[in-house]
Amino acid sequence: MEHITIDNINIEIIRKNTVVVGSGAAGLNAADRLYYFGQRDIAIVTEGLLMGTSRNTGSDKQTYYKLNLSGSDADSVVAMAETLYNGGAMDGDIALCEAVLSAQCFYRLAEIGVPFPHNEYGEYVGYKTDHDPRSRATSAGPLTSKYMTEKILEQIKSKNIPIYDGYMVIKILVRDGACRGVLCLNLNTLNIKDKRYTVFYTTNVIYAVGGPAGLYARSVYPESQSGASGIAFEAGIMGKNLTEWQYGIASIKFRWNLSGTYQQVLPAYISTDLNGENPFEFLNEYFETDEQLLNAVFLKGYQWPFDPRKINNSGSSLIDVLVYNETENKKRRVFLDFRKNPSVLKDDFSNTGKECFEYLKKSGALFGTPIERLNQMNPAAVELYKNNKIDLYREPLEIAVCAQHNNGGLSGNMWWESNIKGFFPVGEVNGTHGVYRPGGSALNSGQCGGMRAAMFIAKNRTVPPDININTDDINIAEIIQKIDKITTGVVKNKSNVFETRKEIGELMSKNAAHIRNADDIEKSIEITKARYLNYWENVKIGNIAELPVALSNRDLLIAQYVYLTAMLDYIRHGGKSRGSYMIVSGHEDDNRFIKIHNKLQLKYIPCEDSDNMKEMIQEAFLADGEVKITWRKRRPIPDVLRWFENVWNDYNNYNN
Repeated sequence: MEHITIDNINIEIIRKNTVVVGSGAAGLNAADRLYYFGQRDIAIVTEGLLMGTSRNTGSDKQTYYKLNLSGSDADSVVAMAETLYNGGAMDGDIALCEAVLSAQCFYRLAEIGVPFPHNEYGEYVGYKTDHDPRSRATSAGPLTSKYMTEKILEQIKSKNIPIYDGYMVIKILVRDGACRGVLCLNLNTLNIKDKRYTVFYTTNVIYAVGGPAGLYARSVYPESQSGASGIAFEAGIMGKNLTEWQYGIASIKFRWNLSGTYQQVLPAYISTDLNGENPFEFLNEYFETDEQLLNAVFLKGYQWPFDPRKINNSGSSLIDVLVYNETENKKRRVFLDFRKNPSVLKDDFSNTGKECFEYLKKSGALFGTPIERLNQMNPAAVELYKNNKIDLYREPLEIAVCAQHNNGGLSGNMWWESNIKGFFPVGEVNGTHGVYRPGGSALNSGQCGGMRAAMFIAKNRTVPPDININTDDINIAEIIQKIDKITTGVVKNKSNVFETRKEIGELMSKNAAHIRNADDIEKSIEITKARYLNYWENVKIGNIAELPVALSNRDLLIAQYVYLTAMLDYIRHGGKSRGSYMIVSGHEDDNRFIKIHNKLQLKYIPCEDSDNMKEMIQEAFLADGEVKITWRKRRPIPDVLRWFENVWNDYNNYNN
């Protein structure tokens, strides 16, 4: 066991060729693939093996998106790449890689036991998901990503790949433009000063920490996940498409997407005061006909993510705006009540609209209350909440419009390597996606990205880390000194860490979620930048157990500052509503904005697919406390060599 000493504090050193940070489906797969490709000098570092989005979230039918592998419908890797690329602001080489590897990664998951359904001939039949022209989607049920994580972890354990559980990354070590490892808090020995820190000194880091989940108060991400994008920006790693998120209606007592049958059974939307009193059905006054209201609720099952293109003509995303109006502007609470039908619903369901009526009829559900229909059509959906101490037969379900996925993130090339050599962001933390993405493409992207990074490392970056460690070069003294300062007098400090976390989340959910106003974002940047630059002077912890939260807050403030700056820059460049957010204004004299609804004050810039900067990619870089924003044209889908004899010769000579 190696050690170094800084300011009389003992620091453990662990040397590896590659450390994978994170234990979700993307990170575990990267470690498993590294082992398969022959690199055995590896380890997994995780804050908590059972934490993270992959293990703890899902949806009505959590989707995995891949090449169509059944039936007679034509498909190809180029066709799939074009679908991904056509979402806008996505690099073509990454789209092609994700399409090419989708079948291989999918079959690997099926092979190790993820229960994707197939027919008696072995065809993995699919269905269409959002932004999907072909039936490429499949699902193992509401817990697809959990099954993926569990099955890949079995592979990790069978290979005896070391897992360092309870280690929180607090600094990425960079020297001369290359990653040299990570500095961690050892959460298992936090109380012991000489056992508090560990440096993983490496040639490569595969960074699979998920999206910056802690940024939003209204969130579908598990509370156990906060993210670690801020320290990556601090280390000089480039951000990409940070404006692009996905938001939708979810329950907040137990965090879960309310898509699919949760909406298709037509629950009543109820607004109450903050005490849960004075309930009323708030949707009724905003729809001209009962059929429009019921159709919008029904379609919200298929069209779960907020989409500014689906606001007009009583579209399904008008519901997201109305929920936001109740919770953020009126300061009320909103619930789905499955115990009662919407007051406008006729007993014979004749005013539901043709699509909804036929769906319920074919499902044998033209009867009863929403909870009775839900239990008929999808009993597992009822059981899910019951297992989390919510009985939909007895209580309404509190909801909000929540952050669910970051389409942007850290920037990587076609091997998922960032602008810092040896640093590979994979999974959600890597901003591979553009503006729109097919549902389930995130799960595929995480598997493909981990595999690409592992392939590159196993061939090109196999050397062990340097023999000598120069503590000045890896620059960890400053952060240890800062931590030592805030932990010295913890007994007499009044903690502010939980208040700070709440302030971070509330600011983002109010001003930088699916409804964005340039003036409010600009004010938010001023607040966030001051909090970030003065953080060490103002942070107070009440006991040593709060230290991880304090350091996570700092990470989130860095990320918040960079993300907000990117959002403002997009608007200032003339960016319109797109993806899963809309640009709004309260200025009456701005003719770019139109009214969302005659009963709402909000005005927004409409979404125009022909002019939404889809050919451009925004990149963000943090240096000396300032965020630098640049724009570039996205890379096209490569027109690559596909003549077999030439590829064979090329492969044998260079082993691509």
